[in-house]
Amino acid sequence: MSTVTETSDQAMLDFMRRHGAVTISALVGEMGVTATAVRQRLRRLMDNGLVQRDTERKNRGRPNHRYSLTEKGEQAAGTNFGDMAMVLWEEIKSVEDPTIRRGLLKRIADRFVARYQGHVAGETLGERMGAFAAVMAEREIPFEVDHSSELPVLSALACPYPELAKMDRSVCTMEKLMLSEILGNNVRLSECRLDGASCCTFTPSAS
Repeated sequence: MSTVTETSDQAMLDFMRRHGAVTISALVGEMGVTATAVRQRLRRLMDNGLVQRDTERKNRGRPNHRYSLTEKGEQAAGTNFGDMAMVLWEEIKSVEDPTIRRGLLKRIADRFVARYQGHVAGETLGERMGAFAAVMAEREIPFEVDHSSELPVLSALACPYPELAKMDRSVCTMEKLMLSEILGNNVRLSECRLDGASCCTFTPSAS
């Protein structure tokens, strides 16, 4: 399930990012909806861990509540990482020397390995694939492991980089390099969504 479920939720997160802790009345004025609608959205965002509520108590009268972003909410609000990734990948794509270009892909793959490797452990290849699938599940990217063959097979049920892959298939090469390193076994992309397959499947070598 996506943490930000509606466009209006993103607008509310962006408003808090700009203004810090805000009241319900401020959100009503910004969003142009009723206080009840604002409370419902805030409840959903708090349930998702994106917003926190702080209470200001005075000597008399009802306490005053202010709402602000959690660390998770800060990461979800006002990001344009997708646009930045597209621009950076276009720069990589423009490198004409194939050796330099592959070196860049390897460096990117190594950065992903460094980020994930501490969370991917297991005695067997299947266990490591399962651990990697669990890491991706936390990022809402579904992977599954098929143990029906002699060697386990890892499949990405949704592309982690759909727009990049459509623009330049070398992102698939980067993914293959990363998986080979993190799983401790060379893998090949045996099926790809870009070729009409239902998912991207990474098959390990027999060695």
